[in-house]
Amino acid sequence: SDIESMYIPVTVCVRAQGTRGSSTGVRKRGVDGQVRSFEEIPHTGRSGWVNLVKFWREDRFRQLHKHMERTFNAVGPIYREHVGTHSSVNIMLPSDIAELFRSEGLHPRRMTLQPWATHRETRQLSKGVFLKNGEEWRSDRLLLNKEVMMSAPVKRFLPLLDEVAMDFCQMLRARVEREGRGEEGKRSLTMDPSPDLFRFALEASCHVIYGERIGLFSSSPSMESQKFIWAVERMLATTPPLLYLPPRLMLRIGAPLWTQHASAWDHICSHAEARIQKGCQRLSSSQAQGSEAGAAVGQYTGVLGQLMEKRQLSLDLIKANITELMAGGVDTTAVPLQFALFELGRNPEVQERVRQQVRTSWTQAGRDPQKALQGAPLLKGLIKEILRLYPVGTTVQRYPIKDIVLQNYHIPAGTMVQACLYPLGRSAEVFEDPLRFDPGRWGSSREEGQRGEGPGGFRSLAFGFGARQCVGRRIAENEMQLLLMHILLSFHLSVSSSEDIKTTCTLILQPETPPRITFRKL
Repeated sequence: SDIESMYIPVTVCVRAQGTRGSSTGVRKRGVDGQVRSFEEIPHTGRSGWVNLVKFWREDRFRQLHKHMERTFNAVGPIYREHVGTHSSVNIMLPSDIAELFRSEGLHPRRMTLQPWATHRETRQLSKGVFLKNGEEWRSDRLLLNKEVMMSAPVKRFLPLLDEVAMDFCQMLRARVEREGRGEEGKRSLTMDPSPDLFRFALEASCHVIYGERIGLFSSSPSMESQKFIWAVERMLATTPPLLYLPPRLMLRIGAPLWTQHASAWDHICSHAEARIQKGCQRLSSSQAQGSEAGAAVGQYTGVLGQLMEKRQLSLDLIKANITELMAGGVDTTAVPLQFALFELGRNPEVQERVRQQVRTSWTQAGRDPQKALQGAPLLKGLIKEILRLYPVGTTVQRYPIKDIVLQNYHIPAGTMVQACLYPLGRSAEVFEDPLRFDPGRWGSSREEGQRGEGPGGFRSLAFGFGARQCVGRRIAENEMQLLLMHILLSFHLSVSSSEDIKTTCTLILQPETPPRITFRKL
């Protein structure tokens, strides 16, 4: 998949992954067997503004994932929705998703997060690949892929992530020993790990991006970094309502929602700017010192250092993309880790199975993080399973470049079509026993639990797909796997209640209340 996101035309990727023959779900036929018109697609109400008021009144923004699931259950595997300024066709079956990706073209388009784009435009800041489209997006993205997606850079930054994961566990062991109950050496502590997981995610991503630690595990972590985490949370929380309203109008009337959103972004950008300045100074001083500096030893200088050394992107574009990587790299890894600890805690037999594999692999790998992960495929399955049940981003969107047919309905080119990941991940049409937590269902040797076409094709889409998949994917996947590996080597996890976690949607899916986890030293 490293190569896929660099060179292979997306149409080729799709045909390799998804075949249309054995589609799940009923395709509706017209009376005469003809393709039915776009207008005939079931919808949730014709007036976007009436629907927007309904969404506000019934608090549907925060339960968007459940709203989608309920709507599919009521009307079938495709429906149209018009809310405020925002229109989409929503789908959830792998065969339809395959068809959508087949028509994404050379420059796949996602929905533009207009509030983010408006912030950059009003502040006269460059946009990173997340907010770009067309040829400009493609040329920047290919350069970024070389530093964050290909196997060579991944190999170089894995030890940095491993170091942060090991330090996190050392900090946790000390805390359990200090505050926990029970006899020395076997103490246990029940706590909400979410603040620590947010600090871990920021520390780990900064280590990879800047090539240096920022010291969040010290006894007095910097207030500045905590403010950054809060700013990201506020930015995510204020994005969804603004997606359905014209941001320029909100800006003009000075709406409090817009002011909060813009000031959160201002804080994120200034924090990133300060870090980038510091990184630039460090790089130029080490270059000035020449061969006696660490650079001579082939030391990894982080994503920022690599981009600066190659000078293929302007400094403004480097800043824009580094800022997006930072803003997108905290909650999106810290939140799935909360869900993972909870599911491992309430599924002790799964926890033990993964732990045994991790122990064997870690020992055989001689503590080499890359080899350890290769020898523990259940860790990769664990992340896929968590993101199946709790997808961070609840939809993946595309605008087909040609007319397509989904569920026997005509979809005109340029229509926004959303693959809805929460209903997909929990559908009995797609997954055997969908509510069972089973990382083993993703094993290459096991195809049961994968209903419909092709093993695994278009069922695991939490990081998106193809050329437009999440640019921070390799950082996030490895970061989560390494942390869970070290936690399982150090602790037994349990939870006091095995009841399902209530979830809520900001821009990402997260627990309404962070789960409390009991860590018992092994």
